[in-house]
Amino acid sequence: MSFGLIRLLPGGPFTQLRLQLIRQGVPVEQVNARIEALQNIRPDAPLWQQYLDYLIGVVQLDFGQSISLNQPVAEVVARALPWTVFLVVTSTLLMFAGGVIIGAVQAYWEGSTFDKLASSGSILVMAVPYFIFAVIFLFFLAFQLQLFPTGNAAARDIEAGISLDYFASVIHHAILPIAAFTIGGIGSTALSMRGNGIQVLGQEYVEVARLRGLGDGRIATRYVAQNAILPMYTGLLLLIGFRLGGTVVLEQIFSYPGLGYYLIAAVNANDYPLMMGCFLVITVTLVVAVTIADLTYSFIDPRISTGDADGY
Repeated sequence: MSFGLIRLLPGGPFTQLRLQLIRQGVPVEQVNARIEALQNIRPDAPLWQQYLDYLIGVVQLDFGQSISLNQPVAEVVARALPWTVFLVVTSTLLMFAGGVIIGAVQAYWEGSTFDKLASSGSILVMAVPYFIFAVIFLFFLAFQLQLFPTGNAAARDIEAGISLDYFASVIHHAILPIAAFTIGGIGSTALSMRGNGIQVLGQEYVEVARLRGLGDGRIATRYVAQNAILPMYTGLLLLIGFRLGGTVVLEQIFSYPGLGYYLIAAVNANDYPLMMGCFLVITVTLVVAVTIADLTYSFIDPRISTGDADGY
């Protein structure tokens, strides 16, 4: 679908490259051959043949040459992907851990003042897109108070490498985008955990634990939280895949050199090879996340393999 949609865009995938090559002085009769050498796709071939050429290149990890950056797409993606993965994985784990803790406390003290305030706060946070938090953080904490940098993944005057200064700079530059991405999703996680926790609290084994005289802390963690969190495991892996594509706006706001940043740059420059490379990585990541979730869920929750959906 992405291969076909790219070719439905105005101008098609080769118009910009043709113009660029002609401006560079390449004879018109040699343009198609030059495009084939750069993109591994024959521009004058039928669409099905172009698709086969593209698939062969993908299998060989050859995504062609970026038109705007004049670099192999594989190199650009390999350089940008770790930064995006760092943002997505860190923010998702923080969001998940914070949401689970808040939701578990809400479920255990259902109807309390904390439960009402936390539910209201979660709904409010869910109603505000994460990029609104990003803009607010950038304006007040970066531009006004100058507590954080306004762009890049690390300070330009620090050489990349294994050093404390470089790691500190990376963390400093990532705090605002991670915070915006975390807050944007913590409300839905907390409400999901609250619903699961309330359902688990009604199970018979929780009542038995209370009758045995177990403490509230052990019941809340060992019996309630542990079982309420299991149905959220699949959602966590899927969320990582979906949030990988959601970094497009976030990285653009913070000028963070990740996959989303280069995807926007590719769209603005009509850089179709780089566009396709970014699309492919996002799609493959989501498919892999779904596959891992399906294959490992029975190990995480033994009730799936035994057919017991109601509890132990």
